Amino acid sequence: MAKGLFIAIEGPDGCGKSTQIALLKEFLEKQGCDVLLTREPGGTALGEEIRKLLLVGKERKVSPYCELLLFEAARAQHVMEVLEPALNSGKIIIASRYADATRAYQGGGRGLPLEEVRKANELGTRGLWPDLTIILDIDSEEGLRRVKSCGKDALGKDLPPGELDRIEAESLDFHRRVREEYLKLAREEKERCKVVDGSQSREEVAREISALVLEKIKNNA
Repeated sequence: MAKGLFIAIEGPDGCGKSTQIALLKEFLEKQGCDVLLTREPGGTALGEEIRKLLLVGKERKVSPYCELLLFEAARAQHVMEVLEPALNSGKIIIASRYADATRAYQGGGRGLPLEEVRKANELGTRGLWPDLTIILDIDSEEGLRRVKSCGKDALGKDLPPGELDRIEAESLDFHRRVREEYLKLAREEKERCKVVDGSQSREEVAREISALVLEKIKNNA
């Protein structure tokens, strides 16, 4: 490929993103692909500092608009420093979350007007969108149960059972709104966004994801 491919893995908390991203990377590397893993918020030194502000500390009070703008600030740096150079060098990027998460969490979950979220995403992405977005769908209660049983903090460090980051700790209704917004997005953008049932076994989920990605690679060649 003269130009790389940008894949985003999305979904509500507890959907199994981390496991599936690792499996997808292993699968693609066996096919001879040059793969870059990254995440949002984060992906750069500056972005990781913003990640700490956003997710660490359940007691920290952050206004919805402050939250939105911090996510976009991290994203703008991510696009410039990591994503665009990787794509231009022909890499396949697998990102744990991107701008669709902002629509789902700050638009759906927080209730910010979707038009305002869209405009903020335009600034943060600079027009760069994934070639393929895979949304791992899972019932909100089951997702939170998974998170609580084997949680990690925002920096990837293991947490005692029951410990959650600032956004994971939101109400069940919040997480239901996030899920609903993801599914609404998938209905609106059927070509780019593909929903995979995250309640299946990890092997079944991995097979579906691999098939979707191989098809996209073939069509992108």
